[in-house]
Amino acid sequence: MSRTVQTVLTVIDNYRSAFSLGWLVLGWLVLGLLAGQSGSTLADEPSESVSKDDVLEWVDQLDAAKASERSAAEQALIQAGLDALPYLPDDRAGFSIEATERLARVKSALMALKAKSQSKTIRIRLGEAKTLGDALEVISRESQIEFDHAADDSLPIQSSGVPLSFWHAVDLVLDQANLDVNHYGGDKTTMKLVAREEGRQSRVNSAAYSGVYRIEPVSVSARRAFNQPSQNGLNLSMEITWQPGMTPIGLTIPVPQLSGALDDGKSVKPQSSEQTIEISTNNELAFSEFYLPLELPAGSPRKITSLRGTIESLLPGKRHEFALSLTQSGASETVDSMTVKIEQVQPNGPLYEVRFAVELSDADRALESHRQWIFQNPVYVKAADGHRIEHLGYELYRQTENSVGLGYLFEIEDLTDAKLIYQSPTSVVKSKVDFVLQDIALP
Repeated sequence: MSRTVQTVLTVIDNYRSAFSLGWLVLGWLVLGLLAGQSGSTLADEPSESVSKDDVLEWVDQLDAAKASERSAAEQALIQAGLDALPYLPDDRAGFSIEATERLARVKSALMALKAKSQSKTIRIRLGEAKTLGDALEVISRESQIEFDHAADDSLPIQSSGVPLSFWHAVDLVLDQANLDVNHYGGDKTTMKLVAREEGRQSRVNSAAYSGVYRIEPVSVSARRAFNQPSQNGLNLSMEITWQPGMTPIGLTIPVPQLSGALDDGKSVKPQSSEQTIEISTNNELAFSEFYLPLELPAGSPRKITSLRGTIESLLPGKRHEFALSLTQSGASETVDSMTVKIEQVQPNGPLYEVRFAVELSDADRALESHRQWIFQNPVYVKAADGHRIEHLGYELYRQTENSVGLGYLFEIEDLTDAKLIYQSPTSVVKSKVDFVLQDIALP
């Protein structure tokens, strides 16, 4: 830690008891400015800069007599960042309703920050890669995705030193090798590459890249109903793909936020009949198809010069393997925002039914209308000798705003030392990114 930063920390410590919490927060702001001037950030400093005593003092101040001190404490905890998270109590005896709500907001903000830090977009530098084989090897190393293809690995490739998103890097390479993607030919860890059809547009030029997403128009169809003009429309079929391992939850596009321009100077507008486009996602495929409903433009425009929209979703954080004993009553484990708890293990004919709860704090929509991802997570039993026992079916027996109860059937000979294994992202983070598509030819 620099001498200047250490001096500020000492001053803050000396005045903590004499001044209100507002001055303490001001000291943290000054500290941030000094760290920025020295070329570092608070995140680069040792975690000892935020102690357990600091955090608990701020927590107590959430119920201070003055509103200014309560607000300052809340902001101080949020500014402390992830270093404060391990010291936050689950609750505080005697807390007022307002203080409890402030503590909940702090936890929510810090958990979102942690999830976001675990859900980063892959950035790929192709660097010195000069051949197709070299370029695909670089992408594989950064993404853990292998490529299955029959092309010549020695094909020359002009690489880019600029960091690119996963799909932008893939498209840059495939355009030069005259290759395309068969989404149905691979699996979670392997991408199938095939020869490109003649006349197929450049993947880079026809797509938009935003966050973990790649979005591309694949076809346009116009409909004119002479006896029912209200049925006129322009449907733009789309393909959206996402970064491997980042299958979104609750992927939507708000229709009212769509806007665009035509090459004749007029605007293209969305149809007013729909408010939100819900896009289905699946862990087995890293893409989905949908269509954008647009109004049929007047006149004879030749193309949509630009089309803007927004993609909203929840993105999964880091995955974790929960391992819970089947003979320990109430066995549970909490990691980040997720708690998995065994509720009951009972015979069901010749089988055993294992009932367990999955709870996600700050679940937002993740366990409401978009809970399918919970059922897609791997679930099995590991026997005492280590062999894997697959489930024979499951049922949803309870659902609340932030939890679900699941019952799975297993053929288990001996429960001794057997464990339920549940693999899942342990947090979700809200994602909202804009996209711009250009030069979409019209029929």
